[in-house]
Amino acid sequence: MSSSSLTASLHTSTLRSPFVGNLNGFRVSSVAVRPVGFMRKTIECKESRIGKQPISVPSNVTLTMEGQDLKVKGPLGEMAITYPREVKLEKEDGGILRVRKAVETRRANQMHGLFRTLTDNMVVGVSKGFEKKLQLVGVGYRATIEGKDIVLNLGFSHPVRMEIPTGLQVKVEENTRITVSGYDKSEIGQFAASIRKWRPPEPYKGKGVKYADEIVRRKEGKAGKKK
Repeated sequence: MSSSSLTASLHTSTLRSPFVGNLNGFRVSSVAVRPVGFMRKTIECKESRIGKQPISVPSNVTLTMEGQDLKVKGPLGEMAITYPREVKLEKEDGGILRVRKAVETRRANQMHGLFRTLTDNMVVGVSKGFEKKLQLVGVGYRATIEGKDIVLNLGFSHPVRMEIPTGLQVKVEENTRITVSGYDKSEIGQFAASIRKWRPPEPYKGKGVKYADEIVRRKEGKAGKKK
């Protein structure tokens, strides 16, 4: 910096402080500051640990691939799915399916694991099937099958009647144990949740409709007034 510019950058200021009194002739220097720039760097998304796992296709399952559409047919039923443009499906030798990312974006990384799981559920569903078990807990709580409906007695003034969706099978054992089975995992979970919603298990006595593997956290009842 030249002497002229340095002299121009110095100016005299009169400051007053309640502690030290007047400070005359105090020189304050001002220095020009350059703007700081930031460099952007593209970070490659990591591959999903679930998405990169292969899918084993049994011999009794038939696959039909057309572009981004996949149809899966097995002894229990038939299902179809359409993949987004962020992922693609590849078929390898030995009955192995792989779901891969078509582009490197954050959404592609999310869709990778999701559609790998959906594809595996379809293959397992049409070949082996899924099931969800519920249990009725409470005095007088019971369930029966009447035609295509399931009838629940859950302590209301009237029985609850629910139509069984197409493609699902519902079995009742000992009037208190319900088994929902089928090839569509999402439909099974939705119908089982609809049954449980009528009387969720309460935390004091545990009465209600609960999943067979559900653990209900119990609460201690209110104690009476101490004398």
